[in-house]
Amino acid sequence: MRLTILYASLFLVSGTCVLALVYVVSAGSSTIAIASPSPVGLTHAITTPGGLGGLLPAPRIHIQLSPGILSGALVARQHSVDLRRLLAISGLALAVTTVASALFGWIAAGRVLRPLRTITTTARTISAGNLHERLALAGPDDEFKQLGDTLDQLLGRLEASFEAQRRFVANASHELRTPLTLERTLLQVALADPNASAEKLRSTCEELLASGKDQERLLEALLTLASSERGLDHTESLDLSQIADHALLTPRPEIQQLGLQIETRLAPAPISGDPPLIERLVANLIDNAVRYNHPGGRVDLRTAADAGRALLIVANTGPLIAADEIDRLFEPFQRLGADRTAPGNERHGLGLSIVRAIATAHDAAVTAAPQPEGGLEVTVSFPATEKH
Repeated sequence: MRLTILYASLFLVSGTCVLALVYVVSAGSSTIAIASPSPVGLTHAITTPGGLGGLLPAPRIHIQLSPGILSGALVARQHSVDLRRLLAISGLALAVTTVASALFGWIAAGRVLRPLRTITTTARTISAGNLHERLALAGPDDEFKQLGDTLDQLLGRLEASFEAQRRFVANASHELRTPLTLERTLLQVALADPNASAEKLRSTCEELLASGKDQERLLEALLTLASSERGLDHTESLDLSQIADHALLTPRPEIQQLGLQIETRLAPAPISGDPPLIERLVANLIDNAVRYNHPGGRVDLRTAADAGRALLIVANTGPLIAADEIDRLFEPFQRLGADRTAPGNERHGLGLSIVRAIATAHDAAVTAAPQPEGGLEVTVSFPATEKH
């Protein structure tokens, strides 16, 4: 309706302007002389009273009217009549065409907005339960088609997010339920044994404490993942090389147990970010490279600034990884091979998912590539900033 009123109003205004212009031009145009039917002038005799009180005969005064004066008056009168007729006919035509333009505008607006009504109707039917549906607009590549394609892409991302959320909740429930079941079993066994010694009870308590610590680590990882996905509260100027060097000071028993060789090439790489989150990102990458390694393996840690980007590269030796498995490793609670069901050892499969969430919060890009001889190389590219 608004488009129809707009079309009709624009037509009415433009038509009125054209009518006014025609009227002004017609009113100001020069008249065309009409030829008199007789070349002889018309004579009109006027008799005046006689002189000396009527004693003398009354003279007759003859006034001759020029044919040009008479024809000019007739032309002017006819011209005025023609202007009024032109104005009346044009006004009537403008009114009729305005109504017609409103009708045609209604039809045209309906046809133009039909794809938008289709988008609205389809979007109303799509909910969390059927995010797989798409608008799939056909037709020329116009603005409505581009809008439909954009909404389809948005629905695709929403579907992926909802699916990831469902998997996350299911996996988190499983990961939390398993240790709780273990703790309940340990307590039931200890209480069911009337002859349980103090040493056995102490051992059960130690197992419960270890299980509780494992749950604390899981909850801490979940909180870190949630906070990093929420975004950054504040940022500071940091240097990836200093954070990486400090992260290597954290004791990691697996390094001695597996006899791993740590190689570092730490060049200045200034960035702007949240210090605790960046420290967690670097620590997770190092922990992942250490834990998923083989005896006598190697861990490479590098930082650099290249082409306006600050790079953090962590590579390790280890089991062979298929290229199609890389994306799955960045999903929560996803692990490789037998580690998918391995209990304990902090291997909940949240390390790389936390890395990706923190990187996304810092507008950084995370890429991973399998090593030809086994292992993984993970590169995090941050927007570089000048070091203050």
